[in-house]
Amino acid sequence: MNLTNRSQLRRLSDRGSHEEADLYRILDAAFLAHVGFVADGQPFVIPTLFGREGNTLYLHGSAASRMMRELETGIAVCVTVTLVDGLVLARSAFHHSMNYRSVVAFGTARKLAGDSDKNHALKVISDHLIRGRWEDVRPPAPKELKGTTVLAMEIEEASAKVRTGGPKDDAEDYALPVWPGVLPLRTVAQAPEPDGEQACEVPGYIVNFGCC
Repeated sequence: MNLTNRSQLRRLSDRGSHEEADLYRILDAAFLAHVGFVADGQPFVIPTLFGREGNTLYLHGSAASRMMRELETGIAVCVTVTLVDGLVLARSAFHHSMNYRSVVAFGTARKLAGDSDKNHALKVISDHLIRGRWEDVRPPAPKELKGTTVLAMEIEEASAKVRTGGPKDDAEDYALPVWPGVLPLRTVAQAPEPDGEQACEVPGYIVNFGCC
């Protein structure tokens, strides 16, 4: 993986990493990515689901989507993910922060044309969200595949950044009568809610989602 000025860690670089293992660990823990690109001089940042296989990120969307149409031309793309693990409450307003894990990845996307390649990429995205679901559901019909654009983006370069721990107050503020600490945050799956149309047993991969 390359390293240039666009992915070089500058401020608080001790929190960062360019190691693939660190990057992939954060990407695999995230569901939502934000895709940044420029079209006709206007910057856009679009939230979307994604999947990862090796050093490749897969994105999908309607064939009519502006993001898909722009990205398939090979323009520069920036994909970011952020996981917020806690609010860091300091004794001063200035030192409030958050604990987080984030990745900023750069590359260019290519459009997948063949149905087998598109189906494979869509399975990667599905497994990234909830492993086992793809085998249960009806696969995409030819018409659905035709109306869906699937892109593959090789990660050309990327950086990860992580903050952990409590607030870092100024020494003169430690005597202030203000509660300092961390308010942990996490995303937790709730009980599955059936749609009411058909009574089917809830699959184990849904019942146990997020527990392992």
